[in-house]
Amino acid sequence: MTDLLAPAHQPAHDTVTDPDDGAEAELVDVLVVGAGISGIGAARHLTHQAPGRRLVVLEGRDTFGGTWEVNRYPGVRSDSDMFTFGYSFKPWLANELATAEEIRKYLGEVIEENDLGRHIRYGHRVTAARWSSSSRLWYVDVTRSDTGERVRFAARFLWMCQGYYRHDEGYTPDWPGLERFRGEVVHPLTWPEQLDHHGKRVVVVGSGATAATLVPALAQGGAGHVTMVQRSPSYYVLSPRSHEVVEALRSVDTPDEWVHEIARRLMLKQGRELAEQIAADPAATSAWFVDQVRQALPEGYDVERHFTPTYPVWRQRLCRLPEGDLLAAIREGRVTMVTGHISEVTETGLRMDDGTEVEADVLVTATGFHLSVMGGIPFTVDGDQVDWSRTVTYHGTMFTGVPNLAYVFGYLRASWTLRVDLVSDLVCRLLRRMEERGATVVVPQLRPEDHDMPLRPWNDPDDFDPGYMMRSLHLVPRQGDRFPWRGTDVGYHEEVEVLPAVDLDDGTLVYQ
Repeated sequence: MTDLLAPAHQPAHDTVTDPDDGAEAELVDVLVVGAGISGIGAARHLTHQAPGRRLVVLEGRDTFGGTWEVNRYPGVRSDSDMFTFGYSFKPWLANELATAEEIRKYLGEVIEENDLGRHIRYGHRVTAARWSSSSRLWYVDVTRSDTGERVRFAARFLWMCQGYYRHDEGYTPDWPGLERFRGEVVHPLTWPEQLDHHGKRVVVVGSGATAATLVPALAQGGAGHVTMVQRSPSYYVLSPRSHEVVEALRSVDTPDEWVHEIARRLMLKQGRELAEQIAADPAATSAWFVDQVRQALPEGYDVERHFTPTYPVWRQRLCRLPEGDLLAAIREGRVTMVTGHISEVTETGLRMDDGTEVEADVLVTATGFHLSVMGGIPFTVDGDQVDWSRTVTYHGTMFTGVPNLAYVFGYLRASWTLRVDLVSDLVCRLLRRMEERGATVVVPQLRPEDHDMPLRPWNDPDDFDPGYMMRSLHLVPRQGDRFPWRGTDVGYHEEVEVLPAVDLDDGTLVYQ
């Protein structure tokens, strides 16, 4: 593989003068922000479905990968099956679940195979974006990490693919006494390379996908003992590391593209059936998940306390356990579960509300992250600051009153990349439609019949309520009760029918 991070030859580019301050700006047709799963997927689709446009991808870090580059904690891996997490256009050839390293390798292959490296500018952090109706352009301010230089781009269309959480800092609750702890406090998002956990008592606070991955990895990686402290239990799925059907197909030399497509369809079918089962009998489905855990633990283990959630199944994401590794570590005595509320942090660990003392040398706060609303970038439209909470989403991808801008937010209960593919198809179709109409501006606008439409949160807290979303729900766009104004409450199995059939001339998009 060639060096994907080597400076790529950039063809001569056009420039324009910013009318506000006279600064020179590099002119591009489409400016993509972020070179992670979303940005790489968007760039690949653009070069194939809307070719001939000058494309630049800005990435604030010095390499590609996004979340799969940022997260470096032990055992970091996918929590979705890779047959649906992989792109539709590139077969996934390894195990059903993948390590971060395997995912970065896969993304690198996408970049190389599609010659995307020449479009990506690494070390370019966006600091502001300003739309000018007089110029019909986005003026985007950028700081280069290598030189500190401030540069500006002028984009005819801006595509935000920066991800949905902040990469610089994770969320840690403000527990009383945290400053007294004599050991080391770390967050998985900023895991220090030099951290030595061997032989130590490690306490991991959290019960989500990160904790479910990190705890068995630490236990297997030499920790003296690992204690998982959770406020409340999560639902778990016990998954094999390899897929039986996939292995059978490969054993008879089935072409990779066929294997990928068959496995992808099987996973999607299973996901649809699970959704139908939950809708039909949520109590029975919840009990089934808990029973799978019970069967994998020693007889008499307190499953009711440690593995029976208090919320309906799928109100938060299911956590996958390859070969039930977390439960195996519990059986082997290498992991202890503690369920309850933390009263305070002491010099030597945690004190729970019931008085239980949890001793620790290392305290890991796998307690979530901060939602990144449009990358934390200040946006203005003709001088007015954009308040995203006052906008209404168009198919969870564009926003009322904000011209020539698209955004990728993946699925809450299915693989993120499934939506990257669908949204990319929609955006490329929109760009082609603008060209056909001779339009240089497109903006979603509520029709007269939509003005009295009930507006709802970006996602319904009664349906999906992870902490990162609840803490930021007041900052994000709203959605309506009908298409095209619905957003995150639309699952893949509905949206895969809806998005390809979107009528771009139904009056909800205003072209100029």
